Amino acid sequence: MQLVEFNKASQQDAITFLAHCVQIPSWSEQLSANRPYASVEEAMDFAKQQAKTWTWDDIKTALDKHPRIGEKKAQAELSEVEKNFSNREQSSITTDEETQLALLKGNIAYEKKYGYIFLIKAFGLNSEEVLQALKYRLLNDPETEKRIVHHQLAEIALLRLAQELQA
Repeated sequence: MQLVEFNKASQQDAITFLAHCVQIPSWSEQLSANRPYASVEEAMDFAKQQAKTWTWDDIKTALDKHPRIGEKKAQAELSEVEKNFSNREQSSITTDEETQLALLKGNIAYEKKYGYIFLIKAFGLNSEEVLQALKYRLLNDPETEKRIVHHQLAEIALLRLAQELQA
């Protein structure tokens, strides 16, 4: 979407557009309410600042709607835009049976330990890098992992916004 279109869009259309980036309603509402933006950079800066305000409840709600890393079929509740984002971001994740099994086992161990899905900004990462990060992050204490998840989710949302919002 062009910045000028985003600035002129209805509140609901802007919120819907932003919800494709991350399922945190307060973030979408704040970014929409702060329009108009003079530049994409201004919008991105505001989005980054707002991402810092996310509570763990906000993040947990978004995680509950986010596809697992390595899942070939995103959750049915995701929009087509979100499915496309997910597929693009995970394009370097190989689909061989061994990798799928390792990711599945890692995801199960992670969810059992922390109570939510493993989340990583997968864009540009290959399967081995994702698996290595998953194994490393399983060693974290819960509070450290929550901080990492917050950062990763923000990075994903900002990447999606940057890909979709044009000058």
